[in-house]
Parts: sequence; structure tokens; C-alpha cells
Amino acid sequence: MMHLSDYILHKDLILLDGAMGTQLASSGLQMGGQNNLSNPQEVQSIHLRYAQCGSHILTTNTLTMNRIYIETHNLNISVREVNLAGAKLAKSTAGSRHYVLGDIGCTGKLLEPYGDLAEADAYETFKEQASVLAEGGVDGFILETMIDLREALLAVRACQRIASIPIIASMSFENSKNGAHTIMGNSVSACAENLTDAGVFAVGANCGNLDPVQMASIVSEFRRATSLPILAMPNAGMPKLVGRCTIFDMTPSDFAAGLAECIKAGAHLVGGCCGTTPEHISAIKDLSGI
Repeated sequence: MMHLSDYILHKDLILLDGAMGTQLASSGLQMGGQNNLSNPQEVQSIHLRYAQCGSHILTTNTLTMNRIYIETHNLNISVREVNLAGAKLAKSTAGSRHYVLGDIGCTGKLLEPYGDLAEADAYETFKEQASVLAEGGVDGFILETMIDLREALLAVRACQRIASIPIIASMSFENSKNGAHTIMGNSVSACAENLTDAGVFAVGANCGNLDPVQMASIVSEFRRATSLPILAMPNAGMPKLVGRCTIFDMTPSDFAAGLAECIKAGAHLVGGCCGTTPEHISAIKDLSGI
């Protein structure tokens, strides 16, 4: 297989996978990377369904599996074991036909002065997780659902220190009367410019309170601010609270139509976040003719 960066640049459109957490929940399991150890067969089954429906790249089930998140949520699992297991499950499913991104998310704590997390501690936490994922053989890193540009940049630096493989940085945005910003107030243009300057391979957005069509406007803003490949991974519509459960009910066909708008706006890598299923990813593949 060619290097992941060459593959992305030489292929017209790259299809990532969809949600892992909500797929685990639909099987009656608790969402999270701890399933890599407690329910590995189910995690691998979800990876396999995404591979079979057309995803070019699979993502490890390790989004929140950094030391800070694990300790603050009392998960009582090993950072090394859960991340190695996550990489192994994705890589064994990918084989020689698919690439694997090591998934890294935020720590769940706010950086000083807004919270009590020191930048040095965040950096070391990201470096530890990245080191294990690299040892597990991932082809690149994806930093996703980031709500603080400062924290995202720390994660970028940590990954760069560990391995010379592509880094995709994806922020989570909220719509407001002043335009789209992260919860911490970072604008799309600020994220695009700073992450580009930091040396990432691709930038984009996932999750947030945006439906796929609204995500297209974020893609347009990224396109104006950077020449890097753009990622778009929206949720399956806006979340709805039914009883005590949060659901996403956008149909695969409507989701794919929204992603088509993201592609028109300049997205080069597309996939799904919360609520998306292999059927949603398959619908993108069918509509775009990948």
C-alpha cells in the first residue's frame, strides 16, 4: 500500500467510516473505548461493517482513551492496553485494503486559566496515547471533536513528536448569531490558519450542532482559509431527546444529500459522526460514485 498521505492526495474523494459509539449503544453496550477490552468482537464487527460498505479509512475506537479522561471517569483500564487493543482491532480488520487512523479526542478538562489542566500535562497525555497508537501500527492520527484550539495544537505537537505520519485535525463547531465557533470561542478561520501553520496534513470539522447541509458552510470557510485537504464528518442530523435517550434520525439518503453539499463546498475527506451507521456511509458511496 502507498503511504496514506499519497493515497489521500491522489484519490479524488476519501470515504471514512461512521459512528462507533452510537453503534455500540445500539447493541446495548456502553459507549467508549473500554469495549476494545471487554467486547472486542463487537468493536471488530462494527469496523468490518464499515469496511464492507466502502470506507477507505477506518478509525480506532480510542477517542477518549487518554490518561486524563480514563482517570477522571474512573474507568480502571490501562492506557496502553486499551489503545493497543483499539489499534489491533482496526488494523486486523483493515488488512491490506484499508488504512487506519488512530483516534485522539480532548481530555475532557479545561486548560488553565479556564480550568485546572496545565498545558504541559495535556501535552504529555496526548504524547502517551499517540505513542501507543503508533506502536499499534496506525497509518495516521485523527484529532477529532476538539472544542479548544489550544488543546488541539498541543495534541498536534504531541503527535508530531511521536511519528512522522499524517495528522488530521477536526474541530467541533456550534452555530451562533456571530457565526460558527467552537465552544471555547475559536472561529473556523482561526482554526484553519493555526492548524495549517502547525503542520497538519488535513483540517476539518465533525460533530457539533450542525446538520450535514450546515456543515457545508463550515467547509466553505475552511476552503477560503487553507489549501489543505478538508474533512467533513457531521452527525446524522440534529440530536433529539426521546425519553432519556438522545437519538439522531436523519435517513441515510438525506445524510448523503447533505454530504454532497459538503463535497461541492470543497470537502475531500467525508464520513459520519454521531448517529451514523454503515447504511449512511454506503449512501454517501452510492451518491458520490466513489
